[in-house]
Amino acid sequence: MIPAPPPPVAPHEPLVLPPHTLRSYAAIYAALWRNSIVREMGFKSNFLLWIIVELLWFALQLTFMAVIYSHTDSIGTWTRWEVVLLVGASHFIQQIFTALFLVNCSQLSEHIRTGKLDFMLLLPVNLRFLVSLRQVDLGGFINAASAVAVMIYAARQLHLVPSPLQILGFLLLCALGILIHYSLLFLLATVSFWTVRAQGVVWAYYNLFNIARLPDSAFQGFFKAFFTLVIPMLLVANVPVKLLVQKLDSPLEMLLLASLSIVCFALSEWVWRLSLRRYTSASS
Repeated sequence: MIPAPPPPVAPHEPLVLPPHTLRSYAAIYAALWRNSIVREMGFKSNFLLWIIVELLWFALQLTFMAVIYSHTDSIGTWTRWEVVLLVGASHFIQQIFTALFLVNCSQLSEHIRTGKLDFMLLLPVNLRFLVSLRQVDLGGFINAASAVAVMIYAARQLHLVPSPLQILGFLLLCALGILIHYSLLFLLATVSFWTVRAQGVVWAYYNLFNIARLPDSAFQGFFKAFFTLVIPMLLVANVPVKLLVQKLDSPLEMLLLASLSIVCFALSEWVWRLSLRRYTSASS
């Protein structure tokens, strides 16, 4: 029997889409949200249990910092409540990323192994959009709200009254941090095209989130350079919080975060396209 020919690779859409196409994608994404809500409500116990687990983990991180600051007054130039603000910001970024991208990136290897990616290739929609945003973890938004509450409390302890411009800048920098996390994790997920199974690699990266909640002044030498320039974990949460507490050494730190987010996304897109050209479908 002659094997079925591989499905054609869906053409990539331009990064800048016309208005009617943007409306179509917005409608598709709204439908994906509705499906996610129905899915979550079908397993309410699992939904609530995961929220509780994440809240306990967040509380454990704050307790860990409280233990450290019971023996010292500062870590480098970071005081106790500045670090609490940092932990809150890191948790906020992590949970928004989890809500939007984590499950989708981790499922890419299963789509390849089971042949679901073949079906997705035939759909008249950008494949990366569908793979990246197919499912939404609603519990992540609830856990992100707890991080916001902690950040507000820490800001009050620091007597911070950020201006609307600072808050906007903080949110934009957080968005860049989320883009870095997504780009790097998606890049690692594309390993599945060569190894079929890559969940271990994906979840190993997820464990690196713990570095983002630490002050950058806690690192020196090679490790600081590595986690700033190669895997920019120290920029993701540190730069947004530095903007709020006015600890930025120069605007170049914000420029570095923005530049690395673009570089990471471009690299992930290049590897993604290279991987798709190699893909021959699960049936061949």
